Amino acid sequence: MPVSVRALQQMAIYLGIMTGGGCAVMYYLMQKNFARSEYYRLAMEQLNSHHIALERLGAPPIKAHNIRFTDRSNRIDKSVAQIKIPVSGAKSAGYLYTSSVRDAVLSRWCLQEVVLQLKDGQRIHIFNTNDETQQHQD
Repeated sequence: MPVSVRALQQMAIYLGIMTGGGCAVMYYLMQKNFARSEYYRLAMEQLNSHHIALERLGAPPIKAHNIRFTDRSNRIDKSVAQIKIPVSGAKSAGYLYTSSVRDAVLSRWCLQEVVLQLKDGQRIHIFNTNDETQQHQD
């Protein structure tokens, strides 16, 4: 029994909509997973506690945008996480570059470095493990 061209067109449209919707849901869930991760949350906490960075961005509010999965700056494996988080405020926007390592003993992520690079090229060092170590030694 032959199938009409119209039925095939309707099936193709239906499958296209379902595939597109599935991809959109997956993208949303992956972004939500990033936002819940410990290395992401720790970096955002550092940004929100850095008064100079907040002033330059024009906060509050700070808005964190979706991470680009195709950006080569974003690398995550079992022990290292390097991500580039797009952020913006009322005055300016930029990227929050973060680097974290996973402590195998404590089974948690530890920030190594957080740097805010604004669109105008200005870099603001927000957190560095070496700075923390020197403060504890003094």
